[in-house]
Amino acid sequence: KGQICCILGTSGSGKSTLLNQLAGLEKPSKGRVLIGGVNISTLSEGQLAKFRQKNVGFIFQSYNLLQSYSALENVAMPLMFRGIPKSIRNRGAKKILKQVGLGGRTRHKPSQMSGGQQQRCAIARALVKNPKLLLCDEPTGALDSDTSIQVMDLLKEVAKDRLVVMVTHNPELAELYATRIVNLRDGKIRSDT
Repeated sequence: KGQICCILGTSGSGKSTLLNQLAGLEKPSKGRVLIGGVNISTLSEGQLAKFRQKNVGFIFQSYNLLQSYSALENVAMPLMFRGIPKSIRNRGAKKILKQVGLGGRTRHKPSQMSGGQQQRCAIARALVKNPKLLLCDEPTGALDSDTSIQVMDLLKEVAKDRLVVMVTHNPELAELYATRIVNLRDGKIRSDT
């Protein structure tokens, strides 16, 4: 809790595979994946889905927002899957959108927002269920340098209440923001600082 762990490496080094294993999307060929003392490698698909819904938030390079939904609807969606009534989930989504600087954009669709605004919307969607672990796959990869800094400053702020694990190929970004850097090469940890 309170850390940003950057998984750093070139293309093909195993960063995305490691992130997918932390998310329970891929099973390890050997070893196990422990998150909060839970061996997620042994959970059934149903158990994994419940574990992820309760404990894990995801942020992707490509934002993964539904284009026909407003920012509010995109952010409220994880709460809908939990069966939370619409008025309560919309209230929670509005609150988190305001926290990420999009309080005035609740009705905007992704095509009406800049790349940085879309990524902040994606961060809000990941945070709306208050996960303990936030997994980020190249969250600034599609953004210009100024917008990347804004997004990383936001991630640094939200890391105060959870662990953020971020895959990146950008060593400068890792040096500036990470409390821990794991360097991967050919699927193996080469250094851990």
